[in-house]
This record gives sequence, C-alpha cells and structure tokens, in this order.
Amino acid sequence: MPELAAHIRDVPVNQIREITEAAWASPGAIVLSIGEPGFPLPRHVLEAGMACLDRDETNYTPNAGIPALREAFAAKFREHNGVDIGAERVYVVDGAQQGLHFAMSLLLSPGDEILIPNPGYPTFAMTSRLLHAVPVEYPLYPEHDFQPRIADIEALVSPRTRVLVLNSPSNPLGAVLGEELTRSLVELARRHDLWIISDECYEAFTYDVPHVSPARFDSDVPGEARVFTSLTLSKTYGLTGLRIGALVCPPGLEQKMNNVMESIVSCVASPSQYAAIAALTGPQDYVNHAHAHYRANRDAASAVLRDKGIPFLSAQGAFYLWAEVSHASGGDVRSWVRRFLADSGVSFAPGTAFGSIGEGWVRIALCGAQADLVEGLGRLPDRR
Repeated sequence: MPELAAHIRDVPVNQIREITEAAWASPGAIVLSIGEPGFPLPRHVLEAGMACLDRDETNYTPNAGIPALREAFAAKFREHNGVDIGAERVYVVDGAQQGLHFAMSLLLSPGDEILIPNPGYPTFAMTSRLLHAVPVEYPLYPEHDFQPRIADIEALVSPRTRVLVLNSPSNPLGAVLGEELTRSLVELARRHDLWIISDECYEAFTYDVPHVSPARFDSDVPGEARVFTSLTLSKTYGLTGLRIGALVCPPGLEQKMNNVMESIVSCVASPSQYAAIAALTGPQDYVNHAHAHYRANRDAASAVLRDKGIPFLSAQGAFYLWAEVSHASGGDVRSWVRRFLADSGVSFAPGTAFGSIGEGWVRIALCGAQADLVEGLGRLPDRR
C-alpha cells in the first residue's frame, strides 16, 4: 500500500494518553494523569441539548455558529476577560483543540516558525507540525517559577517566526501570567510583527490572582490587531465530550474565518451549541462548585507533597500540580511513571510529555475525589 505522508509518520506518541490508557487497563488504579472534570453536568445544560434533538433541529448551522451562542461568548468575553468585542469576532469551534488548529491554519505557511512554551501542552507542537510549520520552544525554567522571560523569547525570534503561543493558566504548570508580563509579551509580538494565539482553556480557575487575557492589550484596529483567543467549555463546565468552544479573532478577518471553517469542519453540532448557550447564560453553580473543589484539592495535595519534602510549583490556576520527582525517577521520568503505576497503582503524567524541561517532573491532576488524590500522593517516596 502507499506510504503515509512523512510528517504523519513522525507524529510522536502522546505520553499523557500512553500512561492514562495503561492506568485505565489496571484494575483499581488511581488515575491522576488526565484532566477530566468528574462532576455531573447541570441538568439545564443536558436538557438544552436534548431539546434540540427533540425539535429535530439537526441541520447545518452557520459556519461561525448559532448567533445566540456567538453573542453569549462575546458577552462572557466582555465581562470576564475585559475586552469589548462584538459577536462577529466569535467563531464557535469543535473544542479548543479544533480552535488551535483553526488559528494555526490561518497563520502558518510551510516552514514558518511558531514559538511554543517548554513545558507546554503537547498539541502546540503536534498541530503546527501537521501544518508543516516548525515549532520553536521558548524555555520556562524552574528557577524563574516557570514564567516566560522576554529576553529568552526575543532571542528565538527569526525572520521565519510568525506566531507566539501563550497559555495562561498553564497546562501543565498551573502558572498564571500577571498583567505586566502579559502586556510585555503583547508588546514583544508587536515589535516583531507576530501573531499571538492565546490558549485560555482554564480561564475560570485561578486562585487569589486574576486571569489576564492578552487581548486586553491588543489593538482594535483591523490590520493592527494580532491576538487570537482560544476558549472552551470543556473545563469550565465539564463538557469535554460535547466538543464546544470558541475562537475569538482580531477584527477584519470574518470572511477568511468563514472560508477556513467551512474547509475544516463546516459547523459544530447543533445540540452541543444549544447546550453551550444554556451553560453560558444559565446558573453558574457548577463553575463555583468546581472552583472550590479544585482549590481544596490543590491545598490538600500541596500539604502531602510538602510533608514528603517533594518540591512543587504552587499552582495559581488550572487544576494541576507540577511536582519534581527526580529523587525517584533516575533521569527517565517517562519510564518511571510506568513503573510507579505497576508498583503502586497510581498514574501521573510524565513531565516529558510537555517538553524537555519537564524531565524529572510530573503533572498531577486535581479533578477527582480528594480521598483518592491524597491516597495516591501518599504512595510517592519521600524526598528526605
């Protein structure tokens, strides 16, 4: 048979899925390797999706999404993100991952470079490679609390650089970009005429610090604006399987966005869109409960790690803890998490899933039951 394209043959294994699927196949395992919210969905959200099916409203929607949903996303962006936009800049997408692919498809030509964080979410690199672009990693170092430094990023800018990816709150780190640093990153992009793709999947979950959208510091003039913002309801409302999110684009790109959306997915399933309207415009009890749960789990997990002498990054956002296990992993954390699962019945995502700087670290998901979380972390070897 004919061979697959070279860039497909070289797509790496997703190490998060690798360890998680091994854990799912291990009876009784405590799975702390994947970020899956575990609360029942709000009834009004489920009923909105079911009512759409009952009405047999299952035809195509506009490429950009149902107008009421676009307005609901725009209203949220105005209120929560502090950016005054209209619904015409909102494109409903099939989850944040499709939104990232959508944005990169618009911005990257073969051979172009895209600056991505290391450690950072694996699909930043995977998606750009599928588009024949070149991911260039900017470092996030432990000694700087895994915050980006302007000088480190600027040193990597070349004539081929087109896009800077930002992710706050960070997956896997739980780090949050402050206002001054965010402003400086947007100014860096402006100096070098770069686009910004801002992944804000975990925007609803910050602890004692505000969420700051780079779009706050962008121009609203067509031709000068440069920030694309990727949003999702997967984490905020637990709608991971409904695949629903939004891509907020700079002004003046509406027709191009429609053309590209048609060629990728045409439109998002209508039941998911009506469920999303209900989530955004209805009671927010789910979000408030989830926020309190993740914060309590963060504090409980931090106490266990502290008692064991295991260094970790104090998470200001998202629902992960980033912990150093180099005292146990022996320089190969990917192999160590497999051994630890086999020996102790607990799975963590290896830090190397997120980049080379993740060697010796693990990502701990804080989504599940606190008792399981504390029990799983209690099986880690002490660092004394």
